[in-house]
Amino acid sequence: MFSIHSSPIGQLGSRDTGGMSVYIRDVAHELGQLGHSVDIYTGRSQAGGTGGIIALSDKVNLIQLTSSNRQKAQSDELYQILPYLFREVEKYKTQHTINYDVIHSHYWLSGLIGMMAHVSWKIPHIMTFHTLAAVKNRFGIGRPEPPLRLNSERILAHESQLIVSATEREREQLYKYYGVEPEKVVIIPCGVDMALFRPIPMIEARHQLGYPQDGLILLYVGRIDPLKGVDRLLEATACLKARHEIKVVVVGGDTPPSNEERRLHMLAVSLNIEDQVTFVGRVKQGQLPLYYSAVDALVIPSYYESFSLVALESLACGTPVVGTAVGAIGHIIKGEGSGHVAESNSTLDLIENINRFLSSGETRKTYQVSANIRDSIRHFNWSAVADSLSNAYTNI
Repeated sequence: MFSIHSSPIGQLGSRDTGGMSVYIRDVAHELGQLGHSVDIYTGRSQAGGTGGIIALSDKVNLIQLTSSNRQKAQSDELYQILPYLFREVEKYKTQHTINYDVIHSHYWLSGLIGMMAHVSWKIPHIMTFHTLAAVKNRFGIGRPEPPLRLNSERILAHESQLIVSATEREREQLYKYYGVEPEKVVIIPCGVDMALFRPIPMIEARHQLGYPQDGLILLYVGRIDPLKGVDRLLEATACLKARHEIKVVVVGGDTPPSNEERRLHMLAVSLNIEDQVTFVGRVKQGQLPLYYSAVDALVIPSYYESFSLVALESLACGTPVVGTAVGAIGHIIKGEGSGHVAESNSTLDLIENINRFLSSGETRKTYQVSANIRDSIRHFNWSAVADSLSNAYTNI
């Protein structure tokens, strides 16, 4: 596997580390459990840029390429050194006498190295984009994706032997924007670690986090990026504060804070809700179940998501989700108290659905409600994802 711009063991919630990193790490672990040997190459080092090999689990190694001291490199800078990175991959492969059977690249930068490997090693190249530049640019929010990425994705979409997508919606987008025939795309939904993400009694979770037992709390978890729409959640809070006494907890961010984080802090002040919003910063994954369990609902205000793993994590903890109609949220939330999905991607529709949830009486989770919510997504597990991927690798 190639995960060049992001490490599977990076700090979740930071600029380049989110659901994709969780996906690669957990899928690789399950593939190892099936008996496959998996090497994951990354251009991001977690050891001061010194490179090195980390055994993530049985049969799964993370290889940190030695040029990975460019921790803050932008995509165009990483693009410039891809040939050098591939030479390092070749060197490692030769030194360890490895013959790979399949290449699976994650994100467009990884795909370009994967394409080099395909040409050199004469083995199948599978592509997972995770997000598409053409779709991101459609919203006109944040920094536009450059033609370099657009053109690279178009080439990769046609030159790879198979594309793995998490949703039917992405398969349709690949056809619409890049002309990829649907039969070239296999749909394999994402999963969730049901052992880690489990319900904790709200009283206990709030006590551990120091939150008041009474009152409504909404949660956001993820990277702080304009496309994530956190500003929409803040605007919704300002609109609804006259009707509901709510607190908002925002988990995610960089150190030092990014420009977007500073903008959101200023927005909270300008909306006169700074006392209602808590910016927690990054939280270790093992602590996330506490946050999911302590709140009344997770809000996903994004303009665009490829799947939205945090929705699964929240539901696995028995906590409802209120979100825009992005990724797989419309398929994940199936009623029975599991939440509300806005019919459109508009800010007004998001606000109306948050208000609908807060006014519905669904905000106090009982044990049975939490159990029902959790049961609704039990089939989304990483072992099933690995089984499907293993079949795709075998049949390509």
